Amino acid sequence: MRAIVMSAYGAPEELRPGRIDEPVPQPGWVTVELRASALNWHDVLVRRGQYRSPLPHTPGADGAGVRIDTGEEVVILPSLFWGDRTSAPSPNFEILGDRTPGTYAQRVCVPEQCLAPKPIGFSWEESAALPLAGVTSYRALVTRAGLCAGESLLIVGAGGGISTMALSLATALGAQIFVTGSSEEKLERARNSGAAGTVLHTDDDWPLRAKELAPSGDGFDVILDPVGLWDRSVQALRPGGRIVVLGANVAEHVTLDVRGFFFGQYSLLGTTMGGPGDFGGLLDLVATGAVAPPTIADTFPLDDAAEAHRRLESGGQFGKLVLVP
Repeated sequence: MRAIVMSAYGAPEELRPGRIDEPVPQPGWVTVELRASALNWHDVLVRRGQYRSPLPHTPGADGAGVRIDTGEEVVILPSLFWGDRTSAPSPNFEILGDRTPGTYAQRVCVPEQCLAPKPIGFSWEESAALPLAGVTSYRALVTRAGLCAGESLLIVGAGGGISTMALSLATALGAQIFVTGSSEEKLERARNSGAAGTVLHTDDDWPLRAKELAPSGDGFDVILDPVGLWDRSVQALRPGGRIVVLGANVAEHVTLDVRGFFFGQYSLLGTTMGGPGDFGGLLDLVATGAVAPPTIADTFPLDDAAEAHRRLESGGQFGKLVLVP
């Protein structure tokens, strides 16, 4: 079958079209004929070798398609071997496309428990873009932070898949949402998507300017930081507020004012992608019709995965990039 094959770690040029053997499902696994595969920053890290994927390798975490055995239209939860605990994944946890061949292909094999019906009214591209960003955002906002209707939320970094999905979920939950971003264009898109207020985070004083937007006047109830700026983000938090952090594409290390943190009575919550329970909660919320489909920035033919990665790394898009076979 056609697939993207990565024979070495490195630049986008390592993602080359090729042909690989058809996947053979083991007991309890299912083959899915893919209709669309969405990109995530995680795929870039796989390509660069951070997860030491076996080579040659086909990356890709997100996808939607048709079950070969039943003909059912499905979306794929890329969270493999999560385990029985809801509080944290098992030691065997991995993301589809890390070591298991992923969705940059015509077909993929996954555990049957990682499949769910394609959301009604979602296109193939929107369905493929939902799982990783959706379940990660749901776990961050609902399972970890416990965001409630009427609370204020600051999302750091408009434009990415997590940020745009979090904006949609938080709107469905009834929160009042504010967003930071690196350009006026991204902030305008966020306002058009429901953000009550925005601020550029290109200036050093952005935490103070963001804090001034908070309805309470003394900071936000919850801050979602998916980029790694939480030593700055925490400065916009209200006393007793919660900051939930994931991702480190901007910074992998921070220096924190420990005394200021504990006097502020803050809660720092780490999170990653979620498990089947989080996925079920996400899909239940989507089924209410209150969650807008993921924003699609652009689509590329499967063979143009390298070009799609270049676009992803440029950081200029608002929404998700998707590959179609």
